[in-house]
Amino acid sequence: MGERVANGSRGEERRPLSVGILLTHDFTLSALSMFVDTLRLAADESDFSRPIHCRWTIMSDSAAPIRASCGVQVLPGTPFLDPAGFDYVVAIGGLLTSLNQNAAPLCAYLTRAAAAGVKLVGICNGSFLLCQAGLMQGRRVCVSWLHYQDFRAAFPDHEVTGDRLFEIDGDRITCAGGAGAADLAALLIERHLGSRLAQKPHQVLQLARTRGEEAVQPHPPVAHDVADGQVRRALLMMEQNLSDPVPIAIIARRLGLSTRQLERRFESALGQRPSLLYRTLRLRYARWLLETTDRSVTDIALEAGFADCAHFSRQFKALHGLSPSQMRPGVATRGTNSGSGSGLHAGPRPF
Repeated sequence: MGERVANGSRGEERRPLSVGILLTHDFTLSALSMFVDTLRLAADESDFSRPIHCRWTIMSDSAAPIRASCGVQVLPGTPFLDPAGFDYVVAIGGLLTSLNQNAAPLCAYLTRAAAAGVKLVGICNGSFLLCQAGLMQGRRVCVSWLHYQDFRAAFPDHEVTGDRLFEIDGDRITCAGGAGAADLAALLIERHLGSRLAQKPHQVLQLARTRGEEAVQPHPPVAHDVADGQVRRALLMMEQNLSDPVPIAIIARRLGLSTRQLERRFESALGQRPSLLYRTLRLRYARWLLETTDRSVTDIALEAGFADCAHFSRQFKALHGLSPSQMRPGVATRGTNSGSGSGLHAGPRPF
């Protein structure tokens, strides 16, 4: 690790970024590939894939292949190495039902890395592993919205968020996974090696732009855990028709209900009229577009089913506390009432 590389932005010399990787059984292949490919593309000029600026090592206590949740098997490159030789040790998880199969040696190594002062990263359900090892007490944890309730059940004394791509809390970093793993890797590269090397992977991978710590996860389907089957079907119809809203009366008719019957079911299940929830879904979709694309406010208003841009702006500010233009990344500090009072969920929820 004594080799020096040019920063590129200020002409400074920095040592390569070195990352050790641990995989649980049935890990998520996309999380591994997005994270490692971002390192690989930043590690060398052109597309030669030489580990010059970045180095990554997949480790295991066994030489046996490690199976991903999709069935692909990955051979570890080496047994456990001295964690002090890494800038980060990254645990990548996957299926929760398989988390305990090789947890003991991984948790022991993570504990050893923490004692050596190495920064720890949990990607996808690797965050569960960090908590299982007792390394996230008093730290904020980021998980996918899909596993938010699973995490609350497993670790009720931990602070958790399910609305961000990743969370940095001192020398602990947790990431929801998916494409967010590429954004996290790009941030680590930028911090260690400069912005020039951090930008290249997203350009080659054809990702729109790097998203930082404040970026939100794409909104989950609100029908995911609604008990009433008719309400769940209605919500799915709404989510599939955000740009061209379907009148509530037509949704009710497709479900074999009267408008009043559908309204009563929504009030009972979610405490809101269907028309208000439909509008909330469209405004939340608009917020996601504002934060993740460069499309104009007018274009986004139309995409979210609003023909009148002024009306859209008023409704958006009433829900989110900021105007659409203020919601753009870097324009203003996020409001605290992001979607509050929307009635989409009862009890503590990640969004």
